[in-house]
Amino acid sequence: MKTTYLLGALAISFALFGCSKLNNENYAKIKVGMSYNEVTALIGSPKSCDETVGVKTCKWGDDKRNVTINFAGDNVALHSAQNL
Repeated sequence: MKTTYLLGALAISFALFGCSKLNNENYAKIKVGMSYNEVTALIGSPKSCDETVGVKTCKWGDDKRNVTINFAGDNVALHSAQNL
């Protein structure tokens, strides 16, 4: 019975992460100069955004697996990823 629950949990986890837009393949498509709308079409809506002195910093994912992008105006200026 416990094995059934474990297999079910693994299948759900795989389905959630397997369908995620937040992956290495999509991250590699992000280029300096892309618009905010182009990025969100590629990897979805960010979890959070903060704006300071004309630079908007947005984060996708969580503390362990994430993408952070800085937008100057509406365009990508800098981006980084962790554990994709």
